[in-house]
Order: sequence, then structure tokens, then C-alpha cells
Amino acid sequence: MQQVLIVGAGAIGAYLVRELHAAWPQLRMACLERPEFAAAARERMRSLAGDRVEIYARVAEVPGEIDLAIECGGHAAVNQHGVECMDRKLDLLVASTGSLADQALYDKLVAGAKRNGVKLLIPAGAVAGMDGLAAARLAGIDRVRYTSRKLPLAWKGTHAETLVKLDEIREATEFLHCDARQAATLFPQNANVAATIALAGIGFERTEVSLNADPQAQGNTHLIEVEGACGQMRFELRNKPFADNPKTSMLAGLSLLRVIRNRAEAVQV
Repeated sequence: MQQVLIVGAGAIGAYLVRELHAAWPQLRMACLERPEFAAAARERMRSLAGDRVEIYARVAEVPGEIDLAIECGGHAAVNQHGVECMDRKLDLLVASTGSLADQALYDKLVAGAKRNGVKLLIPAGAVAGMDGLAAARLAGIDRVRYTSRKLPLAWKGTHAETLVKLDEIREATEFLHCDARQAATLFPQNANVAATIALAGIGFERTEVSLNADPQAQGNTHLIEVEGACGQMRFELRNKPFADNPKTSMLAGLSLLRVIRNRAEAVQV
């Protein structure tokens, strides 16, 4: 790889810049950030990778060949830059999978991928077992249920504050039971996992979601239960959050890094 494009300069973007620079010191990295935040983003990214990284506002501004676009800037970034990346003949790795609950946006990205002969790449993100779930879909799946448990603090600043008094929670509390589309739409910063499960499995409407605030939660806890023709599956993860962003699991960043490394290595797992 010669150059990658990172759409977003937040916690995950900074993590990718640091890790990619450590693995490939000569790799050039272009990061997209809004103009009003560009100076701060440039200072932060340069502290991690020196002159191997530069900040831009639009895909069209990035010079040279690009090997891969990685979105980690939130749902607005997918909407603003997704098709731009594809029109530049770039495969697009989307971290903010919750944005794909917007059917119009999803259809636009799929059309862009087909038109340009590129791929819309969906990482496993903060969960495991997506390969097994996608394989089970081929034989038929009857039910998928996803349960999310996080500390009340991790739900602050989200729609959860309109559903439950987070500061008063003393025990595990379910504050929303819905389908994956509603979860991803109402919680764009928290419910990417629900969208990823829906995309790998039986779709947004048929995927059950239970969102919970738990003062005793050990990190961000994800439970996925599957029933289908090939049997039953149960995956449970207790993820540590990013230090800079408690709403995001560390594994989400690692998942992106794995996809990027796979593209550069001879053996892919």
C-alpha cells in the first residue's frame, strides 16, 4: 500500500494513524476533517505520524493514488463522503454501519459501488462471529437477538437520556426494545453493532435489539443469540472502551486495522 484515506480524525482515526504508521512508516495517510477543525486535527495527527499524514476537507483534494478509503467519522461522514470515495474508484470500509439503516443512503452506496466496480466493506466492528452469522444465513435463520449493556455514562449525550434517568440507575435497566433499524437510527454513536448484525444476518426489521444501562457493566457488553437451520449460536463479548471515547469499543478500531492489514498481507483470515 502507498496511501490510505481516513475519513474522520477522531479517536478511531487517530488510532489508525498511529498503528498504521508504526506498521508501515512510509505509508502516506490522508485524513478528512471539517475545515474548522483542520488545524487541531493536523497538529494531533502530525504528533502521531509526522509528515506522513495530511488533513483535507474533500476527497477531491487528496493528491496521488489511494489504495483504500476507511470511514470512521460518523454517519454524516458516510453521507457526505461515501459516494465521493467510490467515484474515485476506492473500496470503502465503513465503521459507522448504523448509517446503512438509512435505506436511501444504503441504496446510493450500493449503486456507487456497482457503477465504479468497487466494494462497500462492512467490518465486524465491536463484535465477533459475523462470519458464522453470515454463513448461517445461507441455510436459513429463524431469530437473531442482540443485547447491549453499557455503563450509564456511555449512554450520556444520546437518545437514552429521553427514555430513562441515567443518573438514577442503580441496577441493570432495559430502556429500549426494538428492531435494529430503529436502534441504529436513534443511537448513531452507540448502535453500529446492531446494524452490523442486521447486515450480516436477517436484516434490520427482523433483528431484535435490547439496549440496557448497567452500573455494574464490565466494559461494553454485547450478547448475540442466533437460532436457525444450522443450530444455535451465542456470542458474548465484554469490550473495553476507547479511553478517548467511552461510546466506542476498542475492538471496533482493531477490527478496522485487521481489514487494512489483510489487504497488505499474503494470508487473510
